[in-house]
Amino acid sequence: MEIDYNKDSSRPSVDSSETKGSLIKVRAIISCPTCGYIKKFRNQFPREQLELMTVAVKVFDWMVCSKCGEILNLNLEFNI
Repeated sequence: MEIDYNKDSSRPSVDSSETKGSLIKVRAIISCPTCGYIKKFRNQFPREQLELMTVAVKVFDWMVCSKCGEILNLNLEFNI
């Protein structure tokens, strides 16, 4: 789910006209309240497979900072 700037042409486009209206776009921002670490991720989930987003959010919710060990804050931005 990390932001990837390398485009892989072998993967089918998820922005096709038939799935464009049924995608939920999510941007996750994790940050450390102690040392200031910040990382941004983004992904798209089809509405039919909403449980994929739930699993990803549960994993992010328990992440700790690699620098200081503090539990990271998770902020989600949705584009529905």
